[in-house]
Amino acid sequence: MNLTQNDRLKQVTSDTLIVGVDVGSQTHFCRAFDWRGFELSRRVFKFSNTGMGFLTFLRWTEELMNKTGMKKVIVGCEPTGCYWLTFQKFLQEHDVELVTVNPFTVNRSMELDDNSPEKSDLKDPKTIAQLVKDGRYSISYLPSGVYAEVREAFVCRDQIMKQHVRLSNQIQGWLQKFFPEYFECYADWDSASGLMLLKEAPRPQDILQLGEGINQIWRDAKVRAAGIKRAQTLIEAAQNSVGLEGGEAARLEIWVLVNDYILKAEQLKRLDAYLEEKVKEVPNVEKLLAIKGVGLSTVIGFAA
Repeated sequence: MNLTQNDRLKQVTSDTLIVGVDVGSQTHFCRAFDWRGFELSRRVFKFSNTGMGFLTFLRWTEELMNKTGMKKVIVGCEPTGCYWLTFQKFLQEHDVELVTVNPFTVNRSMELDDNSPEKSDLKDPKTIAQLVKDGRYSISYLPSGVYAEVREAFVCRDQIMKQHVRLSNQIQGWLQKFFPEYFECYADWDSASGLMLLKEAPRPQDILQLGEGINQIWRDAKVRAAGIKRAQTLIEAAQNSVGLEGGEAARLEIWVLVNDYILKAEQLKRLDAYLEEKVKEVPNVEKLLAIKGVGLSTVIGFAA
């Protein structure tokens, strides 16, 4: 929901109970205020990040509303990690509005009351509630159905892709240190035959020890793009290598990196196949795909 500042201010009226919640991994802390900033709760109320804790919070807000004559409640929190999502789902199921405030804005507002930027369980809920009172919040959205599936898989893919890129950089850094001539032998360092070589004989001395036996590794794996000619090129490069003389630790390091890299590539393929299949369930997705220049990956990003 795209609301202006005035629209958000209109949501907070004289009969609105504003609850600021400081979200934690196991325990949440909250304080309640009215639309003018007067505190209505006697002390900080804490509850656990469990179903029973959420029910306790709901009873606490209902008791406050009965005592103060408030007719509606707005709960505000920082979207801290993943800890607030179950709380959001619970409030949504009980028709309680949850809004989120920008963590950066919370940090900048910390000094308003006591000229101190320090955070505390007592201070954070008040700062959050004051920001909600001033209309400085966003309406939270919890996707469901196919949209939740696509978003979850898309986020997972993004995380795997970052790890995959990091591993690629680490492997290329290793090669620059121990076998820089490798890049003269391969246009694409992560070709199938290249990855097999890095797993079996990554160091120049390993290549020289195997000799033309490298070709046998590729033949056993039925790799057609590499043969005796490529093996001879690698042997010549190994003989003239200026790389560092890596020991067993260097060999173990590249073995770990390459295996992780291959695993991440397989995970990305599985996620891509799932996303391509799942996004077809999104209504009117074919109309998006019909737009010139818009591909499947772009549409998946839109849906996510």
